[in-house]
Amino acid sequence: YLLPHPPILLKEIGRGEEKKAQRTIHGMQEVAKDIRQKEPGVIILITPHGPVFQDAIAILAREELKGDFSNFGAGEVRFVKKNHLELVERIKEYAHDEGIWCALVDPDIEKQYHISSDLDHGVMVPLYFIDQEYTDYQIVHITYGLLPGEELYQFGICIQKAIQDVQEDAVVIASGDLSHRLTKDAPAGYHPKGKEFDETLIRSLAEWKIERLFSLPWELCRDAGECGLRSVQIMLGSCDGYEVQPEILSYEGPFGVGYGVAKIGIGEFHDSRKMFSRLKKSRMERLKAIRAAEDEYVRLAREALETYVKYGERIEVPKTISEEMIRERAGVFVSLKKAGELRGCIGTIQPTTENIAAEIIRNAIHAGTQDPRFYPVEEGELDQLIYSVDVLKDPEPINGLEELDVKRYGVIVQSKGKTGLLLPNLDNVNTVEEQVSIALQKAGIRPGESYRLQRFEVIRHD
Repeated sequence: YLLPHPPILLKEIGRGEEKKAQRTIHGMQEVAKDIRQKEPGVIILITPHGPVFQDAIAILAREELKGDFSNFGAGEVRFVKKNHLELVERIKEYAHDEGIWCALVDPDIEKQYHISSDLDHGVMVPLYFIDQEYTDYQIVHITYGLLPGEELYQFGICIQKAIQDVQEDAVVIASGDLSHRLTKDAPAGYHPKGKEFDETLIRSLAEWKIERLFSLPWELCRDAGECGLRSVQIMLGSCDGYEVQPEILSYEGPFGVGYGVAKIGIGEFHDSRKMFSRLKKSRMERLKAIRAAEDEYVRLAREALETYVKYGERIEVPKTISEEMIRERAGVFVSLKKAGELRGCIGTIQPTTENIAAEIIRNAIHAGTQDPRFYPVEEGELDQLIYSVDVLKDPEPINGLEELDVKRYGVIVQSKGKTGLLLPNLDNVNTVEEQVSIALQKAGIRPGESYRLQRFEVIRHD
C-alpha cells in the first residue's frame, strides 16, 4: 500500500479540520478493512520520519516499539507494538549480501547518534486507522536512507526474500506524503512542479509504469518538496517478480500537500530481479549521458577524485586543458551529489594554488575525502556521483541584505577572525535571510554578534 501520514487526519488532532481530507480518510479506512481481511502476521512500514542516514537504511531493533502523538497535542493516542525481530534480522542479512548497509537502531546506536527509537508519525498515522479494524500483528519499522532509487528497490527485494523465509503473511506499507507545495498556502510554499510530481507518481502507479519513478529529474523531486518517493521505491522492490493489480483509492491535496492512497494487489510469483536489471541499465545510460556532457572543469574534478580514491594518487595538471585554467587563479568550490543529495563540498574563497586547474584537483579530492559532514567517498560510489565546479569571482563588500540576490550572489560573513560562506543558487535556500543565516552558522557567529558582509558571483560548471 501507499498511505499518507498527516496527523491532522486524526480527529483527536484535527478537531474538525480532518473533514477537509475526507476522501483520504475513506481511503485509509478501506485499506484498514482490506488488511483485516488478509489477517497478516506482520506489517512492514517504511517511513521518512524515523532516523535517516545518508548511506544506510535504519531498522528499529528494540523488542517492543512505542510512540504517541504528544508532539501534536494528543498524547492520549498511544501505540505499543511488538517488533518482529526475526524478520528484522533476515532483512539485514539479505541487505548485507547485496552490499546495502542496514543500521539496526538498538540502545547503543541511539546513544551514539543521539536518535530515538520511538514510533514516528509516519508510522503511527497508518497504524491509527489499521488498529480500528485489526490489531493482531507485529511490525517492522524501516526508515529509508538517502540512497539511489535502484538500491532502494534492491532493498525492497531483500524484504521480499526475508518475508518468504519466515513464511508469514505480510503487508508492506510505503508511508509518505507527496508534494508539500501544491498551493500558495502550503507549508513549503507553492511550486508548479508539485502538481507535476504528484500526477506523475499517481499515474505511474495506476498504470504500473514504475520505471518512470526511478528516472525522475532530481530537480522535480526537490521542487515538489515530497517525502514519499523513496518509501514507494522500496515498496515497489518488495513487489518485484509478482503479478500485481494496482488501484488508486484516493488522491487529494486539501492543505497544499498531496495525499495518495493506493493498494497493490499481489498475485502469482514468476521471476525476480528482471526489473532491477532494467533499472540499473537505465541508470548507467543516464550517467553515461551526463559524463558525455561534462566540460573540462567538471571532467578534471571527477578524474582527480576517481584517481585518488582508486589509487591514492594525485593527478598532475593535464597539458591538454585550456589556457584559461592554467593561466588564471581563483577560488574554487567542488560539489558532489549522490542520488540528488549532497555528498561533499569543499572550496576556497581565495586561490591557494598556482592556477584554477590545480585548485580544482585539490578541492575535488578534499570534497570527496575531507568534508567533515560525510564519510570519505568509497570506490563503489564513484559511478553514482554527479559533480559541479564553481569558480569564484572576486568578492565585494556590501552594506546590507538588500544588496544580495540568493540566485545570483553568494555571500561571505566575517566577524573577529571567523568566516562563513554560502554559494549562490543552492537547493532549498530560497531567501537572502536563509542564505545569510546559514553562512553565520557555518562561521560560528552567534545571534546578535556584529559581522561584515561580502557578496560574490560564480561561474558554475555542471
